[in-house]
Amino acid sequence: MLRPHKAGAAVQKIVTLKEVTLITPTASMDATVHGGRAKCLQRLVCLEMPVPTTVAISFQAVHGIATGRMPNVSAILSHFGEAPLVSVRPSSQDPDWGGPGAILNIGMNDARFDAMCETMGEAAAAAVYMRFIQCYAEHVARLDPESFHMPDTPSGETLHAFLATYEAETDEEFPQDPQEQLAEVLRSMARTWEGTTARLLRQAKGAPADAGLGLVVQAMALGVGAGECGAGVVQFVDATTGAPSLIGRYQSQAQGRDALHDNKRAIYLTKDKRGAALEDICPDAFAELIRIGGLARKHLREEMQIEFTIQNGKLHILDGVRVQRSSRAVVRVAVDLANDGVIPREEAVMRVPPSALSEMLHRQVDPRASRDLIVRGIAASPGAATGRIVFSSNEAQASAARGEACILVRRETTPEDIRGMHAANGVLTMRGGVTSHAAVIGRGLGLPCVVGASDLEINAKKHAIITPDGRSFVEGDVITVDGTTGDILAGEPAMLEAALDEWFRTLLTWAEEFCDIGIRANADTPADAQTARNFDAQGIGLCRTEHMFFEGDRLGVMREMIFADDADDRREVLERLLPMQRSDFVELFKIMQGLPVCIRLFDPPLHEFLPSDKAGMRDLAEGLDLHLSEVMARVAALEEYNPMLGMRGVRLGISVPEIYDMQARAIFEATVVASRKGDPVAPEVMIPLVSAVREVELVKTRIDAVAAAVKAETGVDFSYRLGVMVETPRAALRAEDIAQHAAFMSFGTNDLTQMTYGLSRDDAGRFMSSYVRQGVYAEDPFHTLDVEGVGELLSIGAERGRKGNENIVLSICGEHGGSRAAIAFCRARGFDYVSCSPFRVPVARLSAAQLAISKPETI
Repeated sequence: MLRPHKAGAAVQKIVTLKEVTLITPTASMDATVHGGRAKCLQRLVCLEMPVPTTVAISFQAVHGIATGRMPNVSAILSHFGEAPLVSVRPSSQDPDWGGPGAILNIGMNDARFDAMCETMGEAAAAAVYMRFIQCYAEHVARLDPESFHMPDTPSGETLHAFLATYEAETDEEFPQDPQEQLAEVLRSMARTWEGTTARLLRQAKGAPADAGLGLVVQAMALGVGAGECGAGVVQFVDATTGAPSLIGRYQSQAQGRDALHDNKRAIYLTKDKRGAALEDICPDAFAELIRIGGLARKHLREEMQIEFTIQNGKLHILDGVRVQRSSRAVVRVAVDLANDGVIPREEAVMRVPPSALSEMLHRQVDPRASRDLIVRGIAASPGAATGRIVFSSNEAQASAARGEACILVRRETTPEDIRGMHAANGVLTMRGGVTSHAAVIGRGLGLPCVVGASDLEINAKKHAIITPDGRSFVEGDVITVDGTTGDILAGEPAMLEAALDEWFRTLLTWAEEFCDIGIRANADTPADAQTARNFDAQGIGLCRTEHMFFEGDRLGVMREMIFADDADDRREVLERLLPMQRSDFVELFKIMQGLPVCIRLFDPPLHEFLPSDKAGMRDLAEGLDLHLSEVMARVAALEEYNPMLGMRGVRLGISVPEIYDMQARAIFEATVVASRKGDPVAPEVMIPLVSAVREVELVKTRIDAVAAAVKAETGVDFSYRLGVMVETPRAALRAEDIAQHAAFMSFGTNDLTQMTYGLSRDDAGRFMSSYVRQGVYAEDPFHTLDVEGVGELLSIGAERGRKGNENIVLSICGEHGGSRAAIAFCRARGFDYVSCSPFRVPVARLSAAQLAISKPETI
């Protein structure tokens, strides 16, 4: 023996043994009390797997340890024989929440080393003892790990040096009593979990602040010694794709997860031309491992990663944890388990978080890639894109023409930027929030977008963006926009491609079976409609017709209309827009093949179609053959102090009725054409920004007159439905009167939230994070539907609308429509459907299906 033993053990305050449970098939064990690892080990024991003796310590007991109340350590060790040798591992409720690292070989001391030298040799015994000293010194005594670097060839001499170093660093001998060792390990792990750093880390992973930690104490299966000994890890699916695959490593004369970290000594599991394999050197243990893997999948109903040890040819199962997996693998594993009859389809649908589908729909930055963060903004449209910086729509279009990927960088986007957004691979703005123009259009296009990056500055003269740390990125530099996280990255990190595979589509088909609320898409162009159709949207819930006016030559015609002197001149110009609008609507109706298409009449103020800079005004003056002064005067005349609350929507339709007349005619003529070529079309015409019943009456009279004229001219009868977009608080309050003149009411939650809060959705991003952090608002109301305030208006509007018209169809079509909270709200209030961006349709359908399966009665 190396030196005299230190006598005595730690003095302990004893708590009830009910907090400490020997894991047996019949023991009372619960993941919410003892953690997921403890519960999984019990299930493995029930399956008669070769699991070493294990004791579980509850959340309550671990919390007590952190505050100085120790369990009866002697009673714990009594389960492990006269000379206990154990490990301790964390057991949090969710394995994703983490926990302190495992500590192995507790119980090793001088006497145990001497005994092990006789059975396995000095080098192996020294390795086991030194590993424990190394881990104890770092995690319990909090010593510098550099002082305890493991040598390539452990020996009695190097062990003696370890012990001497420990004594020199702590002024006391290394503890020899297993009870003292275990008590100190338990205390250290409990305090680590309760510490501030650990709490913040697990909260970042979604754990509640008061999440508990359990611990499991398990008899050591050493993995070193005579015969074939070692340790390994195995899983039966690929963590990235979810495809069946035997993946793992094994290392002889090793412990724990050494095989995953020592590529030089680790070997393959199955026979491999590249080198030795476990199947070659220990075929019986390998065959048993494969059998156990299949057993675990069937009875644990999950794809597991199994940690195992082989001791003199005998297999021991130390642990089983759920395989960490990508979003793509999450979907495939769930679908495969259901297809194999391991879990029902309902459970497969419930197992996939909606965010996983969102990630699969878009390219993502590879989580393994290095990230050179420039700045972080607001994640406004998911997915990632890399390209060269451009600062204008014209430059974006030029880049696209050259076949070069680009990122459009703007202080904020306007409707005039839509062409540039179509051409760009991603968008970055300094201003805006999750319902700003860039965010809404980005989501509709499936275009990665980060907004509200207010820490960036644009230097217009140098065509550069300046970062908070002083770095400068000029036009042409390559950056990456990560619209999933809000990160702006320098350079081009590795990407993962979108994965709309058969498992994705199978899951959506199953979700459709359980979904009990309609899911439509917001689609402004035929391309948007095709995307919506590809995702099996049940129609279009919002077509914003003004976006069509920015395509091709239409902007010029629109500007000519704005500069027309009187109604007759406006009608003459609008006659040139009519066939363009009609062709768009024909295409929309053909794509949707008889599904409902809800078309919102013109909404934005006219000034949005005019240039704001002098160069643009000069070009416009030249195009219209006007003096620059005339153009500047008209632009100034159309400016409003608060255009969001100015002459837009129905106000414009009443003041300049020729616009709505043209649009109504285009809709009805397209209805006639599309109905001749395919399924009957019944368009829905929606009046925006209503606040008074008289507005509806005036517009409805003109729309009905246009419909009658088209029927008379074509000799074709058709039906249509007229409804309103409820975006003002007054419209919600007066819904009973308005509903008497409407077939449907669609709540536009973007503007309704703005008006309810008195917040600009484009500017709120500047202070919203501070408000949420300080608890003023629970969440950003433009990101998550405010069910208390805005929700009350929705409830009032729905209730009063049904009083005015018992057959009224109710929906929401703002950007909240794809969120789980909004869908839950609409289901609870009996709404007929929600409408969201095309790329959010699959996410919304999955959320709705999960809500229907769980059947929550209230939100």
